[in-house]
Amino acid sequence: MSKAQVSNLKTDKIGKFADENLEEVKFKLEEELNRLPADIKEENYLEVGVRPWGVYYVLEDKPNYKVKKILVNPDSRLSLQSHKHRSEHWVMVSGTATVEIRNPEKQEKDWVYDLQPNESCYIKANTMHRIANYGKIPLVFVEVQVGEYTGEDDIIRYEDDFGRVGGN
Repeated sequence: MSKAQVSNLKTDKIGKFADENLEEVKFKLEEELNRLPADIKEENYLEVGVRPWGVYYVLEDKPNYKVKKILVNPDSRLSLQSHKHRSEHWVMVSGTATVEIRNPEKQEKDWVYDLQPNESCYIKANTMHRIANYGKIPLVFVEVQVGEYTGEDDIIRYEDDFGRVGGN
């Protein structure tokens, strides 16, 4: 990938954050990228998504599945969410994850558990779920999405620490 293509890729990613100050987003993205070793820079991934809770890296994206490496910052958590068209498998790599899975009919917590490296969980489609990092080091896990559609817009948010509730 040429430097111009990388620059355009970064600009495309930054454009997704219209609600935030563009200069602040550029700074956050550059800060995250500068923390990475040279062999895992942005240009080596299919997609990089910077979010308020951390960053994700798409490793593989095929018609019926997607593989991501996800980094969750300390004291951060993802939205309580569900997906209509995909299930997810999470395998912890480093840090400690607090995983919450809810029964969609009861709206109550069915399972809250701390997962350590080399532990995993499975989330069925249409199941409310979230992952949190209450630790002091970044949480890293691998997510395998399986289903008829794995786009970023297949998300319904029920609770969100950053004010992003509803469909994507």
